[in-house]
Amino acid sequence: MPIPLRGLRTIRTLAGRVDRLFVPHRAHMRVACLEIEKARRATERITASRRVAELDARLHEIEAEEAALLQGLAGRKRVGLPGAGTRPTPRGSAGAFRIRY
Repeated sequence: MPIPLRGLRTIRTLAGRVDRLFVPHRAHMRVACLEIEKARRATERITASRRVAELDARLHEIEAEEAALLQGLAGRKRVGLPGAGTRPTPRGSAGAFRIRY
C-alpha cells in the first residue's frame, strides 16, 4: 500500500486557532487607537457645541434687531411719498431706439 501524499489540506498549522483580537499586543494597540479617537471626538464635540452657541447668540441678535426695526416702522405714520400723485412724463419719441453715430 502506497503512502498517501500530504497535500495542502493535510498540513497541520496553527492558523485559525488564535483569534487575532485577543493577541495581547493587538488588543493594546486597539485600545490605544480607541482612546485617541475618543479624545478627537470629544474635541470635535466641544468645538461643535461652541459653534452652535455662537449661532444661537447671533440668531437672538438678529431677532432683537428685527423687532426694533419693525417697532420703529410701526411707530411712524404712513405718509405718502412726495410726487406720488403725479404721472411720469412720456418720452419725446415713441419710436424705436436709435443710436447716433
